[in-house]
Amino acid sequence: MFQFDRVWMLVLLPAPILAWLLLPPYRERLAAVRTPFFGPLAAAAGLRADRGAVVLRRTWLQRLAAPIVWALVVIALASPQWVEPPIEKIESARDLFVAVDISQSMETRDFKAANGPLLSRFDAARAVLEDFIKRRPGDRIGLVVFGFGAYLQVPLTLDHDAVISLLHETRIGMAGPQTSIGDAIGLAIRLFEKSTAPQKVVILMTDGNDTGSRVPPAKASQIAADKGITLYTIALGDPKATGGEVVDTKLLTDIATRTGGQFYLATDRQRLEAIYDELDTIQKQTFKTLSYRPKRPLFQWPLGAAMALGAVYLLVEASLAAWRWRRLPA
Repeated sequence: MFQFDRVWMLVLLPAPILAWLLLPPYRERLAAVRTPFFGPLAAAAGLRADRGAVVLRRTWLQRLAAPIVWALVVIALASPQWVEPPIEKIESARDLFVAVDISQSMETRDFKAANGPLLSRFDAARAVLEDFIKRRPGDRIGLVVFGFGAYLQVPLTLDHDAVISLLHETRIGMAGPQTSIGDAIGLAIRLFEKSTAPQKVVILMTDGNDTGSRVPPAKASQIAADKGITLYTIALGDPKATGGEVVDTKLLTDIATRTGGQFYLATDRQRLEAIYDELDTIQKQTFKTLSYRPKRPLFQWPLGAAMALGAVYLLVEASLAAWRWRRLPA
């Protein structure tokens, strides 16, 4: 919409009228020479001498141009501007990292999809996680993947489409065959160092136990608790599995409760969806929406029009003066 930034400047519009009514007229005294034969000279030249003061008369062009120029200058001083539609910016109150296990065991197909076929644990986790991310527009979300080591896949961002896109590009085995739960927590802690969000959350998803961390998970979770980071752990798959695929539910429960979070066990997709629904309820969205409206200044248009009209007026007056001068008798 159109508006004036300094609308109070419009009170200057009637200033010329007030000056004309209240101020005395301009007077100027000029020296003159008296001559006894001035009358005959003027008569010989065909001119008639007037007695008294000379009052300059305004032309019709001056009466028209002067008010318009003044009005345009005052309008420019009032700073007209065009206000654009509002632009909203979300300021997150929570930073959230999702740490996903991409070791070889995540290829196990034991999660049943809604339409029947079995999905791998990673595919089921990715589908549910995508829906969870879409429901969190106010959170800055990052993605950490871990196997033999932990790696940053997506830094904290409000561009959730980028998070989902890079989540789909993630492949099992990219980070090696082992499961480094402690390293994943440690990487998330380091990535939170520059975060100023009042709430910091890590959701860790794995289907095994810690087999290769340089930082023990218990120690990493204690550091997270000291730094105010909350851990939610989700175990995927069969809790009765044996060997390297066994889920260390005791460890996952300990590192979650140590930081004020919770441990969840997901044996099928329905349970996994229910877990994320519960997380969505526990970690309610809290964010501020900042709105501002860009302003485009327009003062240059009335100011330019005033200057152009003034130039045209001076040009016309100069032309008329020259024309009158040429018409005077020699």
